[in-house]
Amino acid sequence: MTLRRKSREFALQLLYQWDQRREAPEIIEEHFWAEARATGETRKFAHELFMGAVVAAPELDKLITAHAANWRLERMGAIDRSLLRLGAYELRFGTAPAKVVLDEAVELAKSFSDAAAPAFVNGILDAIHKASPPTAEIAEEKGEPAEKSAHPEKFEHAKKGDPAKQVATAHTKAPKTKRRKKKE
Repeated sequence: MTLRRKSREFALQLLYQWDQRREAPEIIEEHFWAEARATGETRKFAHELFMGAVVAAPELDKLITAHAANWRLERMGAIDRSLLRLGAYELRFGTAPAKVVLDEAVELAKSFSDAAAPAFVNGILDAIHKASPPTAEIAEEKGEPAEKSAHPEKFEHAKKGDPAKQVATAHTKAPKTKRRKKKE
């Protein structure tokens, strides 16, 4: 397993815990890394993916919802929701080619979710990719303006103030899932 794949796996696990526990990302990471073993490089990339996706979660959720036909975010499985956030974050801000991001997301879905998840995740992330503005490299080749950035400053959350403060409070912005009342 490559270092980047392992980093994505760790980032997915961190995002899942953040989605479920609704604690500050720093606390989740502290507890997670107390148990998980990783090299410095793997840990650093996992941290970048996790914190980036947490900070951008409100905007990523809007993006995912816009491309998930007939699916509300709260109806998606928590692991699928976390996978989509991770993949959408990498598509918007990462440096890996879209094909790699999609392939990695599908492989993670095969490992961590049910049999239908790989196609579900691939379909939504592919739609996000196709609808996204071109990267700087592609735009330059085509002579078009590049709107996609490798940095989340273009997202609304970064325009509202200090991104570090956004991370500290981002845990409160995780989507709340509706729970059914048990019949008595």
